[in-house]
Amino acid sequence: MTRPASGTLRAAVATLSSLDKVQPFRSADEAWFWTMSALVARRDGARIVSGRGLVSRPCEPDDVVKCLDRLYRQRRIDLAHARIMRIWGERGTAPDPTSPRERGDHRLWREAMDRMEWPLRLKGIVGGAATSAEAGGVVPFPGS
Repeated sequence: MTRPASGTLRAAVATLSSLDKVQPFRSADEAWFWTMSALVARRDGARIVSGRGLVSRPCEPDDVVKCLDRLYRQRRIDLAHARIMRIWGERGTAPDPTSPRERGDHRLWREAMDRMEWPLRLKGIVGGAATSAEAGGVVPFPGS
């Protein structure tokens, strides 16, 4: 039985200790903007390397895209949603619901982000406690 090279063992220990420093996103919106900025950088020629950013994230940009693809295949998100997500994701901001020209885009944006939130939360990409409505809990009816 051969012993592993000492450099291999140190690399594995460094990787495991860095898992403590992983910071999930606060929302699907934040995860999407991060994903789009990485995809735009990749399109412009940058090489995306895991663990080289200022904050260590629990996923790769392609993991968020795979979530979008799965929702599209399940017919939970359609091409209109994806188009709005791409346009506003490249701009780095969400559509403004108070602007009459952006109101329709905002509706599609919110639908898409709301539908992506739960799968991303299940994968640990989006952190924080789920609300009772997201967790399938009982939501009190107003006025009762």
